[in-house]
Amino acid sequence: MFQFNVTSDACVKCGKCIPVCTIHEVNRDEVTSPRGFLDLLNAYQRGDLELDKNAKNIFESCFLCTNCTDVCPNDLPVDMVIEQVRNDIRKKFGLAWYKKLAFFLLRNRNIMDVLARFGYMFQTCGFKMVEKQKSMYLRNFPIIKMDRLFPSLAKKTFLNSHPDVIHNGGKGKVGIFIGCLANYMYTDIGKALLEILKELQIDAYLIKQQKCCGAPQYFTGDFDSVDFLAKFNIEYIEGFKDELDAIIIPEATCSAMIKADYVHFFHDQPEWQSRAKAIAPHIFMATEYLEKKTNLAEILASKARKSEVVTYHDPCHARKMQGVWREPRNLISQNYTIKEMSDPNRCCGFGGVTMQTEKYRFAKAAGLPKAAMIKETGAEYVSAECSACRMQLGDAMHGQKVDVIFKNPIELIAKALREG
Repeated sequence: MFQFNVTSDACVKCGKCIPVCTIHEVNRDEVTSPRGFLDLLNAYQRGDLELDKNAKNIFESCFLCTNCTDVCPNDLPVDMVIEQVRNDIRKKFGLAWYKKLAFFLLRNRNIMDVLARFGYMFQTCGFKMVEKQKSMYLRNFPIIKMDRLFPSLAKKTFLNSHPDVIHNGGKGKVGIFIGCLANYMYTDIGKALLEILKELQIDAYLIKQQKCCGAPQYFTGDFDSVDFLAKFNIEYIEGFKDELDAIIIPEATCSAMIKADYVHFFHDQPEWQSRAKAIAPHIFMATEYLEKKTNLAEILASKARKSEVVTYHDPCHARKMQGVWREPRNLISQNYTIKEMSDPNRCCGFGGVTMQTEKYRFAKAAGLPKAAMIKETGAEYVSAECSACRMQLGDAMHGQKVDVIFKNPIELIAKALREG
């Protein structure tokens, strides 16, 4: 059952969505534009459109960047209806084997931990390591069939590298929901967050039973997996949310999924929707919490100012979905010079699992303008509180030979504290 009954009549054809649409920028076809999606969605809801392979191809071409909903005068939730249509697509066509495998592993962390360990040991056999970006380069990847950069696996996961509770003085207590990419690959993000909490004397609870937030599955249409993961995480968070000041997440997509998308997902399960709404006020992006709820900005201001320049990219799931964009800039600017890109709010083009595999050509095309913008700033670092953006922009910069290092804002903040 669809949450929204979107009609093409509700669209006033103002055209505001077209210039900001990520897929339309790289595939200038009215069909793959917000208005085109809307007309097809309306036809599907009326029963006038069959979900054949052509329709599947079209509905899987949206990046779900929410740019169209952000500027729409009628707030038409085109992205959310596409997510629901993708569930119908999955039911009819199934999932590719590699998606099934990935989603199975994300549901079963113990197995994933073992395979990640083996992956770390043998990744140098098939990949060329790019140490500066903490990534690995592979030519002619069999699924994507293109050269590209992937994040390298860590020797040990973040959650398995630290005790359950780290006592730092008791001036506060926060839980850390780390996210899969930061747990298995970009582990320096979690380490940096622990450094910051130690400086603030805030106790850290790693809440180690956490499972994948379910965002990759949600955007792909695997609603069965989302239902399982969301219910587990909600029930898990309910068990300790009142004992902690907050659950902080250094990942925009994970935070948006738990804080906002769980509520949308459970539109037809009132009890679980109510429970999702109840935990939402306890969820914060890491920079959001640190800037609003602690004196970190003052501490950073007392440290030495650096000559290094940082440019900041706004993840779609941070600025548009959660209104978080000032907070990381305010913290970073205490010690670094921020030079803005010509369009920091433009989607980097990650777009989810399908976009990164079967439609990689679109992801690559969407990443090129961002890589050019980053280069134009002359910055030493590009930052975003999202590891999906990091993966996408790292690949785009590598392909364009843009020699800029990507750091999560949490890493830059910890660096300033460490070297100040």
